[in-house]
Amino acid sequence: MKVSIGGYSFNNTYVAGKMDVFGYLETVKYRYRQDKVDLYNGFFADKSKPVWELADEAYLRKIREALDEKEMTVVNFAIDTASLWDRDKEKSELQYQNALRHLRAAEILGAQTVRIDTGGSYSNEPNGDFYEMSEEQFEHIVRRYQEYSRLAADFGSKVGPENHMGPSLNPHFLKRIAEAVDHPAFGILLHVDRWKVDPELGDRIIAPWACHVHFGGKTLAEEDNALSIAQMLHDSGYDQYWAIEHNAPGNQYIEVEWAVAAMKKILGNLK
Repeated sequence: MKVSIGGYSFNNTYVAGKMDVFGYLETVKYRYRQDKVDLYNGFFADKSKPVWELADEAYLRKIREALDEKEMTVVNFAIDTASLWDRDKEKSELQYQNALRHLRAAEILGAQTVRIDTGGSYSNEPNGDFYEMSEEQFEHIVRRYQEYSRLAADFGSKVGPENHMGPSLNPHFLKRIAEAVDHPAFGILLHVDRWKVDPELGDRIIAPWACHVHFGGKTLAEEDNALSIAQMLHDSGYDQYWAIEHNAPGNQYIEVEWAVAAMKKILGNLK
């Protein structure tokens, strides 16, 4: 079964100082016996900066060596603080340069897919862009994803957003972006069951562009719902990796073990 474990599933363990990126690789390989990983830049970036800065290339190559030694593949590289849109033009430029650096890192790490968010808000703002998208924002986002898609294509990867913030939480906007980018190296990390607009339609609307998926713990706990979503994606032709992203408050090793088993059970029941 094509199951992977999202790095963010161990974020609380990382924050507690009990795991680093190399420990994550060891855990996935030898505890859960998986040879595919979803890397999260929060495990090896400097978070003290305005945008999270990567370590130098030598450190990235150490991660790549650890992957190769364990015969592991990065099926997704999730990148924070490199979003495309911000009303602050200076911050937007910082994030753009950070995205370029992270795409180079994705090449070094051999990432098959890369998640870089659209940008926008996490919560309502009085003057806000919450779930909304101006024409200026739309044109900027499309232009950047076209650029990033060309770069990703050069090293055999796909790049695109997750339905994570701002306009990407509205499936109609995300569909419009995908259609306008119109590049074979553009894809969407579909975090199922997470929409803020038309939640009952979102997964189906975006399924044609899904190049990777995340199932959260809440969705996995609702087995009938999770199976219905997975069956729809399967019927739509999705044949890539099914990742669990379950950053439980505690007991993360046990919680991830449950989530992997739940995901496998769902996939085993597909018709």
